[in-house]
Amino acid sequence: MTVIDPDTKAGWVPEADEENGADGAEDMPLSMRLSIADTLTLGNATCGFMAVYFTTTGILIPHLTGSDETGMARHSAATAVILMLMAAIFDLFDGLVARKLRSSPMGAELDNLSDLISFGLAPAYFVLVYGMVADDAHQRVSALAAIVVLLAVVLRLARFSCVTLKDGMFQGMPSPFGALTVVSIVLLELPFIPTLLAIVGVAWLMVSRVEYPKPRGILAVAMLGWIVAAMGLLAAWAFDAPGGQLLLQTGCALQVVLGAVIPLFATARRVNTFRDNRREARAAQLP
Repeated sequence: MTVIDPDTKAGWVPEADEENGADGAEDMPLSMRLSIADTLTLGNATCGFMAVYFTTTGILIPHLTGSDETGMARHSAATAVILMLMAAIFDLFDGLVARKLRSSPMGAELDNLSDLISFGLAPAYFVLVYGMVADDAHQRVSALAAIVVLLAVVLRLARFSCVTLKDGMFQGMPSPFGALTVVSIVLLELPFIPTLLAIVGVAWLMVSRVEYPKPRGILAVAMLGWIVAAMGLLAAWAFDAPGGQLLLQTGCALQVVLGAVIPLFATARRVNTFRDNRREARAAQLP
């Protein structure tokens, strides 16, 4: 039976609608189906957005309204960084799940967009707010440094999508590691000029050709353990635990040192490989 819609004058066949409803999921294009890995990627984006939210409501707004609640600012700063750490965990696991199970055709695009929010916008905004609330900071210069961080992540993600790299290595500091290093530099509470130079240095590392190993196998487990330990340090600092400030600064300093030292291992390995190849070439030339 066909029913005429009085508004559109178009025919409506109930049987056809029922059939489409039953098969709607099957007729959905493959590009619109989310996999488990895609769901983890969306969790990454959500954490990045919430990090911006806590940075705004807990640090920036109290500062602009003249509130003296330093405890609230400390809790919000810790929460924002913990959310970035959680985003890094989602980013770590979505790749593992995608390799083990499957990823939708949208997977790569979703990953880049989520990384841009969590490891580009969120840390850049953290730097911007730091420039507004710190006593010895300069707001406009901090805004410029924040833009440098954001653009470095944008360029890095774009290059990652276009360039094919050798297996097991990243070219440039990975954006999650770079974001956590930038935030660690801010939390160290160094004088403004060293802080600014260190932030710009991290941004340069992200777009450089310096090689960083991909977190797979034992390295992935070590990275996960380090993230969980960092969350504990932030919680101790947020709740003003005895020695919490010292523990946090130690952890932040270690994060910065790791960012500078890890490429040296890749460089040393490349030099050793070059030497071994030369020795083999010379040995082959001998009679």
